[in-house]
Amino acid sequence: MYITRLTTENFRNLRDGEVLPCQDVNVIYGGNAQGKTNLLEAFWLFTGGHSFRGAKDSELPRLAAAGGGNMPRAALTLDFFSEGRMQAAALHIENGRRSSVINGVKKKTGSALVGKMRGVIFSPEHLLLVKEGPARRRSFIDGALCQLKPGYAGLLGIFQRALLQRNALLKDLVRFPELTDTLAVWDARFAKLGGEVMAERAAYVQRLAPKVQEIYFGISKGREGLMVSYASAVKAEGGLDSQQAEQALLQELARTRRSDIRAGFTTTGPHRDDLEITLDGLSARVYGSQGQQRSAVLALKLAEAEALSQLTGEPPVVLLDDVMSELDQSRQDYLLNHLHGRQVFITCCSPETVSRMETGRRFRVEAGQVGAEEV
Repeated sequence: MYITRLTTENFRNLRDGEVLPCQDVNVIYGGNAQGKTNLLEAFWLFTGGHSFRGAKDSELPRLAAAGGGNMPRAALTLDFFSEGRMQAAALHIENGRRSSVINGVKKKTGSALVGKMRGVIFSPEHLLLVKEGPARRRSFIDGALCQLKPGYAGLLGIFQRALLQRNALLKDLVRFPELTDTLAVWDARFAKLGGEVMAERAAYVQRLAPKVQEIYFGISKGREGLMVSYASAVKAEGGLDSQQAEQALLQELARTRRSDIRAGFTTTGPHRDDLEITLDGLSARVYGSQGQQRSAVLALKLAEAEALSQLTGEPPVVLLDDVMSELDQSRQDYLLNHLHGRQVFITCCSPETVSRMETGRRFRVEAGQVGAEEV
């Protein structure tokens, strides 16, 4: 999968025009606040997801000219190769909503593009995967699984509703102890759904772990080793098969029932699990340097791209925003010159960094104007 052309109209601060990337590494450079991240955001929106920066759709169009009286609107078009053929997509953003067109067929929403153009994004906010608590890391696993298996999003939603319902019952038991007998029903439902979620997560992390290790070895030039594993309070014999996980979770719920009732919420289960990230056996969050933590997140995101490629049969587009800061020259060199077999977009500020590119294409962004340069 690769992009051949992007056009922008009234999007963010970008000047109206087109970008023609190459199939390999594309570096987008320029000063701060010139539009580099806006360009990556335009690419990302064609995955069908929302802005990776958390922006509302109404914030994406450039503001209408003062006194114009019209609601701001924006339009993006994308030509890309996928599923063995050239395809075309368009996004229209108007009145705070997105509509789309894929190969001439109009769709009412931007999310209708999900599965057409696949991508993996790294932004500085993703450093919180290492720096913050388990919720961020669970979200990373769940987000990756939703791209790999569209049905997983539905499973996760049903599980989360079961968790909310069990928690609501636990809170009511203080005032209505006669409801205690109904807890077994919710335990069974929670354990069944939770066992499926844990099994999916554990299998994904098991698939991801060797790729993370290999990629980090390349980024660090073998100076340290990175390991990831799925950390769960529920241990199932023989691994986290869904049925075994369900039975183990039922036993754990029975063990913690009294403490759950006292607390008024569910204290164990997949909503408390974590992705353990270690550097040479030590916690990356506690002991990793800024460069090591950034490298660890990069390895996770690039491994996510590899897993997506294996399942779909074609590599997703990789978008790396502000990735070079806090990386030494050898780690930067890996990103510039050793990410073969996929289309990559990298933003950075330093012209000196760009000068070390051996192949690919580079684009300078200044005041929203995107200009192509020869490598």
